[in-house]
Amino acid sequence: MIAPEHVFRAYDVRGVVYQDLTVEFANGLGRAVGTMAVGEDRRTLCVGRDCRTHSGELTSAFIDGILSTGVDVIDLGVVPTPLVYFSLFHLPDEVDGGVMVTGSHNPKEFNGFKICMGQSSIHGESIQILRRLMEEDSFETGEGHYSQRPIVRDYIDHVKGNLQFSRRDLRVVVDAGNGTAGPVIEPLFREMGFDVVAMYCDMDGHFPNHHPDPTDPKNLEDLIEKVRETGADVGFAYDGDSDRIGVIDDQGTILWGDRLLIALSRHLLESEPGAAIVGEVKCSQTLFDDIAAHGGRPIVSKVGHSLIKDCMRREEALLAGEMSGHIFFKHRYFGYDDAIYTTGRVLEVLASSTEPLSAMMANVPITAVTPEIRLDCPDAIKFQVVEEATAAFKRTHEVIDIDGARVLFEDGWGLVRASNTQPALVLRCEARTEEGLALIRETIESKVAESMRVAQGHRS
Repeated sequence: MIAPEHVFRAYDVRGVVYQDLTVEFANGLGRAVGTMAVGEDRRTLCVGRDCRTHSGELTSAFIDGILSTGVDVIDLGVVPTPLVYFSLFHLPDEVDGGVMVTGSHNPKEFNGFKICMGQSSIHGESIQILRRLMEEDSFETGEGHYSQRPIVRDYIDHVKGNLQFSRRDLRVVVDAGNGTAGPVIEPLFREMGFDVVAMYCDMDGHFPNHHPDPTDPKNLEDLIEKVRETGADVGFAYDGDSDRIGVIDDQGTILWGDRLLIALSRHLLESEPGAAIVGEVKCSQTLFDDIAAHGGRPIVSKVGHSLIKDCMRREEALLAGEMSGHIFFKHRYFGYDDAIYTTGRVLEVLASSTEPLSAMMANVPITAVTPEIRLDCPDAIKFQVVEEATAAFKRTHEVIDIDGARVLFEDGWGLVRASNTQPALVLRCEARTEEGLALIRETIESKVAESMRVAQGHRS
């Protein structure tokens, strides 16, 4: 069958529904996933889905495809992505892998498939194997068994038993953005004794209040207002499938992923001195400096949830995070990204002190930083452009080149890397001063423009 190449991304399969991802495509992908599972002697997969309007029909066709290969399916229903991951560890004798059907934080016309074999997310070449299986119509055949299993109560009970609070007199605002977090996050923290102010916790795939993407400040405006209005200690926001978190402190200030990781790492290092903690290449230098200053071992990783989980395993890290709000705990947990569990760990930090979150973070240096800058660049040349720029910078600067080029300057750093999900280059710069930032940005952008001209010349 025809399998559009562009939907097979670095970490998942993703595209526009009814255009890229049809019901026929979902069925074929299910057959490919089932075939891969049989090839690895995996006989049972669990499947969950988000609350998007089209997730139900895509999931039904996808499950039918898996069953046609002789692989059994346990249907978890509508759940957050972390609950699919949780099932892989909670039901190790029953499941051999899992799939989440979700559009995550993407616009509502998108959907996708996050795929695990065993307890690990597949990525890179494994995703391309699925594409080739579909194109070749090379599938196993058989009759799998279908069953349903609720998992929410098991998850809530596990998290309640995992978290430790010295006090619970905290007012907490949660904004689920009408995604999957609501039916889990609200009862979980009410049962644990917190004063929970709930916003948009009913699931609605039309997302009528705001889009569920906490990396966009405009999607946090209602939460910030509610935190200030209610005098809350903290506010939390979630993306559509609940693996990304946004955090608002008691003053209504956004804690982006790297600053959130500082708060979490300081608390962790009190009980686990010397622990390895992972941040990706877009994170502020203040994060890596702070981890080291508090006795931890800072690790710089490539961007991407699958790659970060691999890095955590290699380095035996206890905590990791991305700017996008994916936070991964191996300490007392399973090592995957879970915004709901991370909520509990932030509340542990707050409960351990009488200081508000804003005061805890007051001694973290404020730097001048750009937002994430995306430059359109064709897929055919984007990696070549980064290679050209990296080679040029290495002649004049120290460069961290694990994922593109993080170029070190006297006053800060600048990053250029190829997006793994779009025909684009990603730039970000940080400096101690605004003047230093302007110089670094100008240097990075001019070198990238020059490298793009070189790459385009090689193609012409």
